[in-house]
Amino acid sequence: MDSGIGLLAAAAAMRRQRPDADLVLSSDPDGMPWGPRTPADLAGRALGVARAAAALRPDALIIACNTATVHALPAIRAELEPAIPVIGTVPAIKPAAAAGGRVAIWATPATTGSPYQRGLIRDFAAGAHVTEVPCPGLADAVEAGDADAVSAAVAAAAALTPADVTDVVLGCTHYELVEPAVRAALAERTGGAGLVYHGSAEPVAVQALRRIGAAPDPGAPATGTLTVLLSGSEGALSAAALAYAEGRLLAGEGAAVGGR
Repeated sequence: MDSGIGLLAAAAAMRRQRPDADLVLSSDPDGMPWGPRTPADLAGRALGVARAAAALRPDALIIACNTATVHALPAIRAELEPAIPVIGTVPAIKPAAAAGGRVAIWATPATTGSPYQRGLIRDFAAGAHVTEVPCPGLADAVEAGDADAVSAAVAAAAALTPADVTDVVLGCTHYELVEPAVRAALAERTGGAGLVYHGSAEPVAVQALRRIGAAPDPGAPATGTLTVLLSGSEGALSAAALAYAEGRLLAGEGAAVGGR
């Protein structure tokens, strides 16, 4: 679940881990963007999206949104667990900082400098040199599938990224959908040699499987179905979603599209 198509990265990661998994993508096009909402309002919208997904009785629910995890994880867990395990998404600051290098954290302007992100840096990146890089407009551009706006926002963020960084944290789930563009922009600035990128999609998918006692099985038959919920009503992947490799993976390559 997410406000929009930021959930594609985690869903595609789950599809790669388990081609036989039935996936439900629950988003909120009627209420997005969630970022500018008050914490209480955002939590209410997120809870509605979670309830829509929970009505289909999934084995687990991934909150594939950093902002919703911050503001809505306790409320969603209180309502759904233990019947449905709920997995939140946290920026991959800890693994990025483990080697004590020079870390750039790309995040939304609201998250950059926030007590939440500063707390993660304090707790998990004390031995690293960290630069917080705000990325105004990038999530919105990704959501709209606007390639020109994505390029402009990525270029602006790349210009704010120190040339000597060793690790880059993609601190918004939307950013993982345009990782190739980020890599290309930073390759021009830093040379790209040895630069390591850290997203949340794969770790979150693995954690969800762990919570339900399942194991990754990339070689499983590609029999998994796809159900798309848009503000609670069944729908289809948007044209913007299909502009990304993750969306195309979810819509095809042997996966049935339809109900559970």
